[in-house]
Amino acid sequence: MPSPQLAMFALAIGAIIGAGTVLLVVWAYRVRSIAAQEISRSVPEGITEVLASMDDAACVLDASGLVVATSKSAGRFSIRAGTVLENSDLRNLVRGTRSSGRSETADLRLTGGSTLDPRAVSARSSVLGANLTLLIIRDVTERERLDQMRTDFVSNTSHELKTPVASVSLLAEAIESAADDPEQVRYFASRITAEASRLGQLTGRIMSLSRLQSAESLAQVEPVSIDEVVTASIAAHAVQADSASVDLTRGGDRDAWVRGDVQILVEAVGNLLANAIVYSPKGSHVGVGVKVDGDVVEIAVSDQGIGISDADRERIFERFYRADDARSRRTGGTGLGLSIVKHATQRHGGEVRLWSRPGRGSTFTMRLPRIDPPAASSHKKSKKTKKKRARPTDGHPQRIRNGDTA
Repeated sequence: MPSPQLAMFALAIGAIIGAGTVLLVVWAYRVRSIAAQEISRSVPEGITEVLASMDDAACVLDASGLVVATSKSAGRFSIRAGTVLENSDLRNLVRGTRSSGRSETADLRLTGGSTLDPRAVSARSSVLGANLTLLIIRDVTERERLDQMRTDFVSNTSHELKTPVASVSLLAEAIESAADDPEQVRYFASRITAEASRLGQLTGRIMSLSRLQSAESLAQVEPVSIDEVVTASIAAHAVQADSASVDLTRGGDRDAWVRGDVQILVEAVGNLLANAIVYSPKGSHVGVGVKVDGDVVEIAVSDQGIGISDADRERIFERFYRADDARSRRTGGTGLGLSIVKHATQRHGGEVRLWSRPGRGSTFTMRLPRIDPPAASSHKKSKKTKKKRARPTDGHPQRIRNGDTA
């Protein structure tokens, strides 16, 4: 056969093969599309609408393990229609349901989606028709965390209460043994008084923290003067500061107002002051400063104490956690003060920030949403300003000693 004819023959054969390949590919895509449509039609009526309204991650799978329908939340675990399940535990759960014909559940930890942190989930698979399986994945991470917090709280509370109760019991026995020695009786009685005071402080703070965590909102909300909060907190801890030979210094902006519960705020600032005094050396200063920063009021309590290490800084606001356990117990600390500060600030729509360097001291700052001063307060302030206009001011922060407050 001549070469031109051979070339034409080869070209024709190639064209036929190419056309056949194209037709085969088109046919395959067509078959796949028809199969997908059939699978879609095989999902019972109403299931898609139910999945769309679910908050939990859920999906429907066919007999081959292909996902044919999903809820909106399924994407958090990388579950998408037209794909197979990536997680082997979920695949085994679905496979077990298909084999037994009964619903099965499993508690798993899954990763995927936008987070790398393992999520605790409760997965349940059920038979849905002849060829379909329904898989529901409920995220229980937050519930698990709260259960653990509740367990830890009960355990820690029980442990903390045992110490003063046992001390009181032993001291009472000691008094009974030393009934003929008045000096020993007085000594043991003073120890009982101290332990009873510690027990009362501990139970009071546990109740305060429980109220802050359990209530959905503050019981009493009204305009609160930060000047009054700081003044009351300093007055309440002036004796403690004097006994520890620590000076309390007050400075910053005046006439700042927030909305909230004045007693809770006084307790929160008081807890910061008490901690600062306990962890400060004799002859040092503890400062309370107020700053208005736009729509935020900052209440900062600074000390020149031992500071907080990086490791302790991550846990310092946990209940019953103490950076210096020996010193805290020696001074009667409960380990609840900073936890109360955190929850009290959050209840008022704010946050707590911490700056600290070991050996240089710490600064805790409560940031609260600011409100405009009430009209009555502005009027009183203007009258006081007129009366005191002749009094000079040096611009330095005011120092509070021996309970004197501004």
